[in-house]
Amino acid sequence: MSDSTGIERELKFRAVGLDELRDRLLELDAERMGPGALEDNLIFDQEGRLETAGCVLRLRRDGKGAYLTYKGPATFEGRTKIREEHETTLGDPDAVHKLFESLGFEIVKRYQKMRETWQLGGVTIALDHTPIGDFAEFEGEGAETVARRCNLDPESAERRSYLRLYADHLKENPDAPPDMVFSDRG
Repeated sequence: MSDSTGIERELKFRAVGLDELRDRLLELDAERMGPGALEDNLIFDQEGRLETAGCVLRLRRDGKGAYLTYKGPATFEGRTKIREEHETTLGDPDAVHKLFESLGFEIVKRYQKMRETWQLGGVTIALDHTPIGDFAEFEGEGAETVARRCNLDPESAERRSYLRLYADHLKENPDAPPDMVFSDRG
């Protein structure tokens, strides 16, 4: 989620106790934005051009709808990932999928997560359960401050995206499915 300037500022933490973090968010009077929902993400590329440039074109479906997102190459301020991001809601994600295929794009990766979203001030906190473990993401201008208030050290933030994390997981677990999906959800 980017701010009004189209810039995403994100800290991601691995191996987070989601129950403990949820309790801490309640103590801080954070607002839960709704129940957790499955997110199914399709990554499109055209002959590896976007990946080579460090960019992502994603079609996401979740319990609220469908979204098309472009993310530019990442830079870092300390452990905070900063990148251009543009996102729009989609009325007909199947039509967009077909449009991309007609333009020569193909699905190159898929990943899923169960995401529960919270808001504290201008920071969005995502509690993510994935096939490779639990994570928390803090997005917004005050991400580092809110992470500290949740007893997380910004210096321990994970710099890799879910796509890179899963690629590294595959190197260590060659028998894992090619995409980061829950086995019972296909």
